[in-house]
Amino acid sequence: MSVIVLNASYEPLHTVSIQHAIRMLVREVAVVEEAHGERTIGPFPVPRVLRLVRYVVTHWRYAAGRMKYSKHGVLRRDRFRCAYCGLDNADTMDHVQPRSRGGRTEWLNAVAAHASCNERKGNRTPAEADMPLLWQPWVPTRAELVIKT
Repeated sequence: MSVIVLNASYEPLHTVSIQHAIRMLVREVAVVEEAHGERTIGPFPVPRVLRLVRYVVTHWRYAAGRMKYSKHGVLRRDRFRCAYCGLDNADTMDHVQPRSRGGRTEWLNAVAAHASCNERKGNRTPAEADMPLLWQPWVPTRAELVIKT
């Protein structure tokens, strides 16, 4: 379970673990904006959303250029949904155009997939495997990767 961290201005920054969130509360660098009902950890409510007490300047969020590609980023971008069957809990990523056939390791050639769907597709294109993509891959924004869980 993760906790969303908001800047002092209420813009989303990132997510942290429950343990990290409690450490932030103990250090008094954040306050709870939304909690999980009546559940507590010691004197603190179990947080869903924290807000930082002081504003953090985030120039990096608006930096020019593309997002850095990563396997986990592809899974987050696709919301852990398999691009071939559409079901949740995708656990790996697949190169749409296989690397062995000239496909590149980049946002526009990668989708989230279940290991079984990835294996079924094998070293073929989606058309050759008769497994059409349910959506086309895209380069996500920073906000898309921060907020999606």
